[in-house]
Amino acid sequence: MAFVADGADVADAAQIGEGSKIWHLAQVRENARIGANCIVGRGAYIGPGVVLGDNCKVQNHALVYEPAALADGVFIGPAVVLTNDTYPRAVNPDGTLKSASDWDPVGVTIAEGAAIGARAVCVAPVRIGAWATVAAGAVVTKDVPDHALVAGVPARRIGWVGRSGAPLSQDGDEWVCPQTGQRYAETDGALSLIG
Repeated sequence: MAFVADGADVADAAQIGEGSKIWHLAQVRENARIGANCIVGRGAYIGPGVVLGDNCKVQNHALVYEPAALADGVFIGPAVVLTNDTYPRAVNPDGTLKSASDWDPVGVTIAEGAAIGARAVCVAPVRIGAWATVAAGAVVTKDVPDHALVAGVPARRIGWVGRSGAPLSQDGDEWVCPQTGQRYAETDGALSLIG
């Protein structure tokens, strides 16, 4: 069964997977789908229709706005923001308050195993590749390749990471994970597992 802490606000139309935990002051909006064994931390926000795969962690006070889609095993650090508006405004050009019908939400897509560090901001629409790591405080404005380590404002690739999250070391024409020993090849700015 899923666990929902007292003080969490989970919409009746949200789907919470087996073994998932929603902590105090978290808000999970209508039609959000949270997979099995996920953790949604204190004060986190999961917008309407957002999809989380299995085994995801959304840390305290992170804001995951619709229509974000997170694959299995994604880590969202404390106070991360996944945006959803290319040209944000509170009002229309005529001064009237914008309503839901006055804009088209765009989302952040995060592939399997990727990690977004504390207080990072991903400016939609962007895709974060599988097993990539976004450093704490980074502002992502462009797609991030699989296994990339990005940092800065705006975020730029500063290295590669393996599935363990550890930075890879270069060994001739290959990249090696110091924790698992897995080897990777880099071709045209993309990394792929060897073997």
